[in-house]
Amino acid sequence: MASPPRPIIVVEDDPFLRLIQVILDPAAPAARLAAFSHFMAHDLPDFAGWCERLRPRLGRLHPAEVRLVGNEAGLLKSLPGAGIAAVETLPIGAREIAAAGGALRIAQKYGTVTSRFDLKACKDAGVQVLTLRRRANIATAEHALALMLALARRLTESAGLVSVEQLKAAGYAPTRFDLAHTPNGNWARIGGLRTLFGQRLGIIGMGEIGRELALRAAALGMRLAYTQRHRLEADEERRYSASYAGLDELLENSDCVSLHLPGSAAASGIIGRRELAVIKPGALLINVSQPQFVDRAALLEALASHRLGGFALDLPYDEPGRADDALLAFRNVIMTPHLGGSPRFNALADFEEMLLRLAQESEKTPRPGSKVKAARRAGAS
Repeated sequence: MASPPRPIIVVEDDPFLRLIQVILDPAAPAARLAAFSHFMAHDLPDFAGWCERLRPRLGRLHPAEVRLVGNEAGLLKSLPGAGIAAVETLPIGAREIAAAGGALRIAQKYGTVTSRFDLKACKDAGVQVLTLRRRANIATAEHALALMLALARRLTESAGLVSVEQLKAAGYAPTRFDLAHTPNGNWARIGGLRTLFGQRLGIIGMGEIGRELALRAAALGMRLAYTQRHRLEADEERRYSASYAGLDELLENSDCVSLHLPGSAAASGIIGRRELAVIKPGALLINVSQPQFVDRAALLEALASHRLGGFALDLPYDEPGRADDALLAFRNVIMTPHLGGSPRFNALADFEEMLLRLAQESEKTPRPGSKVKAARRAGAS
């Protein structure tokens, strides 16, 4: 008896979505498995074993033919016969559904924002749309908030400074209070501390990470504004307690500004000298997106002039970074070595959840051609 045909899955060629190929397609390059094993090693030493343990749980989803595509033209070319498409930025609509020749049954968004999906066309064609709230996005939003809190509370400047000698050496003037009359808080006399409650947070880019940050900042009692190319629907603004503003208005009135833009060359230098001259004096600037979104020379000038109250960056301008980076000379700068989406278990859990759901839902849908075969059998009888 012939084996059933392998399912065909079209996958956007995103660095993380390539995991689908590694897990599902026996023809995946050995070098890719080795590269992901290396990528995962510090959190999961046995990535290959993790894959082996997951595959038997995926039913007829494994083994599969996985077609990686890098753009819209490649997507259309690869869709014929595909029952599943998994994308992050590419569109799924009537054109893509037609290109699949009636085979497409599931469209998986690697995320939750389906603005590039034509939901009506999918519904009309019987294409199920699945989404995934990515743990890596949540972790990146948490990292942005942690950096904001660390700057506001000056944690990296004061951490470990607990003795009078240490504090004096760092330039502080610790004292003793008269406890018969006053409390003893901040005897180190560390000035410039902030409370985020009541502060205005401006989010540049309300994509998936920006929205996750908005939820967490609102819980702290921050007032939220956002800017991006397209304004959100009113119900979305209410959901995130965020008001829309133009870029200059956002910069002028925000105590903290956080960048959450996609890695597009069009956004390079979106924060430059003009914007840093407009930004509210003393504002905190957080960048967990791409470093090139903030002009480096203009940033150094704004820090030297004390225009900025602090700056945090998760991806150094040179990756790996340099110990002699001029930014590190400023006490109110925090740089971390690209930690936002970590640990790796976030991505592993995301893909386990996504593939198990795809397996479950694909079991409910007929295999391509099965309806035709059933009709032929019925006609023969």
